[in-house]
Amino acid sequence: MQQVRAVVAKGKGQPVSVETINVPDPGPGEAVVKIQACGVCHTDLHYREGGINDDFPFLLGHEAAGVVEAVGEGVTEVAAGDFVVLNWRAVCGECRACKRGDLHYCFNTHNATQKMTLEDGTELSPALGIGAFAEKTLVAAGQCTKVDASARPAAVGLLGCGVMAGLGAAINTGAVTRGKSVAVIGCGGVGMAAIAGSALAGASPIIAVDIDPKKLEQATAMGATHTVDSSASSGVDPVEEIKRIAAETYEGAEGADVVIEAVGRPETWKQAFYARDLAGTVVLVGVPTPDMKVPEIPLIDVFGRGGALKSSWYGDCLPSRDFPMLVDLYQQGRLDLDAFVSEEIGIDDIEAAFEKMHTGDVLRSVVLFS
Repeated sequence: MQQVRAVVAKGKGQPVSVETINVPDPGPGEAVVKIQACGVCHTDLHYREGGINDDFPFLLGHEAAGVVEAVGEGVTEVAAGDFVVLNWRAVCGECRACKRGDLHYCFNTHNATQKMTLEDGTELSPALGIGAFAEKTLVAAGQCTKVDASARPAAVGLLGCGVMAGLGAAINTGAVTRGKSVAVIGCGGVGMAAIAGSALAGASPIIAVDIDPKKLEQATAMGATHTVDSSASSGVDPVEEIKRIAAETYEGAEGADVVIEAVGRPETWKQAFYARDLAGTVVLVGVPTPDMKVPEIPLIDVFGRGGALKSSWYGDCLPSRDFPMLVDLYQQGRLDLDAFVSEEIGIDDIEAAFEKMHTGDVLRSVVLFS
């Protein structure tokens, strides 16, 4: 058992606080990881606001990279000293999805068995089973994916959630390839990653849609070939504009081959539905709230347009396959993960980072640990 500093959310909507927590020694199948960097993700804010569940107190943070300090009995996939990116899909190998070979759909991902606690013994609920706004954290060993140790922790740690979600929504879920057109609605961190993934796959045109001109400018730097200001003041119908741009490149196109919805709202999902080409694909990667409903769409339109309506969970990734490959692309200069790091902050600055999310001025604030 050791004591470290960590960021804890103690109640719904309350500001987070830096607390001393107890981290157990790793048991069978577990690992203790010394965190080097952890991104501040919207999901952490959802936990703080009670939007996930009410299992307070939460140990926040999940988008992280660090070094394995110790492993428990039976652990063979990683060892002390390994540089790892943490993931929240530690496949079980035993559920229906795993047994049929679809490990990226694992229905029973592993977390650490032991609990980290506050100093008084109160058990903590780690965000997505990780809890990485901490100097050290206890995870299931399968949540550790070994990658190139020379990679920058602040950049590659973002593969642990948002960047992987966006890249995977394009490449894994949407099956974006050369010769396909793509539209991305919503240019936050996940949407930007979907644009970067589409560019990496060779898609064209890549159409970025957002209401914020600053985000559209960033989207161009990430690989978007066209931008659409969908704010009410612009007077532009984003669906018609996506169709127009797609038809300029591919004669007869009635929309984009793949439309990725990275907002998580019914109205933008409906836009995505009607902005896709015949037999096109809609990918929902934006996270809706539980009260949101699929908008009313005539069933004949669903039938008549064909194609596929998909949701993308964690970019349909398999961390053991995808993380090392993407880190290699980053190291080769082919995937600019550094561009997602808007600022580097300390453990005491996380509440301020949550506030910056509301202004749209940052893609990711990243907490650095000494």
